[in-house]
Amino acid sequence: MIEARRLHILRAVADHRTVTAAAAALYLTPSAVSQQLAALEQETGHRLVERSARGARLTPAGEILLSHANAVLAQLERAEAELAAYGSGEAGTVTVAAFATGIGLVVAPALAALARTAPGIRVRVRDAEGDESLLMVLDRQVDVAVAVEYRGAPAEDDDRLTRVPLYAEPFDAVLPLGHPLAAGERVALAALAKDDWIGQSTGNPCHDVTVLACEYAGFAPRFAHVSDDFRAVVALASAAAGVALVPRSALRGTDLTDVGIRPVDGVAPTRRVFAAVRRGAEEHPLISPLLTELRTAAAGWGPRPRTG
Repeated sequence: MIEARRLHILRAVADHRTVTAAAAALYLTPSAVSQQLAALEQETGHRLVERSARGARLTPAGEILLSHANAVLAQLERAEAELAAYGSGEAGTVTVAAFATGIGLVVAPALAALARTAPGIRVRVRDAEGDESLLMVLDRQVDVAVAVEYRGAPAEDDDRLTRVPLYAEPFDAVLPLGHPLAAGERVALAALAKDDWIGQSTGNPCHDVTVLACEYAGFAPRFAHVSDDFRAVVALASAAAGVALVPRSALRGTDLTDVGIRPVDGVAPTRRVFAAVRRGAEEHPLISPLLTELRTAAAGWGPRPRTG
């Protein structure tokens, strides 16, 4: 009999690609993970993981088992949701990981609404970039992620996750007030090819959006400064340190006195935001109300994203 706990460990190794990283995500020791993998291999009669100096990868047999593991773990999530519903599920704690702007835009309003409509549900919030929160959900560190699309993100049809589209927002160009294009109506990114740029750190989804938008415009941005805090990005632009692309919602409440904010000409770079839970958990009586309030909070912000 294969233990579901060991399937979860196998998936963590596949996601993190090293036993050490998987152990850290699961709050286990590497030796404990290795022991569970060895037991799983004994249960199945197949070698499931190959290790090398570059990390760990699943064998063909491991990949086969992983495809079934995703279905089994999703079904267990559904079972937990139904049992919780049977037991009323009116009180409990849900943990959410979200990036800073998403916390202000949708998570905080959702918490305020739940305090009125479902006071028994307590929500705990963790600040995490969009490329971190999905793995936190899969590793069961949190229940819900408010995340953004990025290169390397799990696909929309990934059978480990259920997605709930929230909102899509454009990026605007942030220019020093003395920049020759700061007074125009719209900015063509190609016209900024020779400027210094202020960007986010590699791995931040907003970094990907900026790089891809500039690539489509025919150039690679020259990053002179890097910050993941959009208030710092605007401050650097106001000091004439460079130009930047910033999500529109991140400009709310920011001092824009010494910068010009201009829409991007043509197809604007866009950040698509969604909530994600482990597949099967979307109907959990503690999680479903939160997803509903997140959708409600997002309803008035920007164009609605595609749902399929």
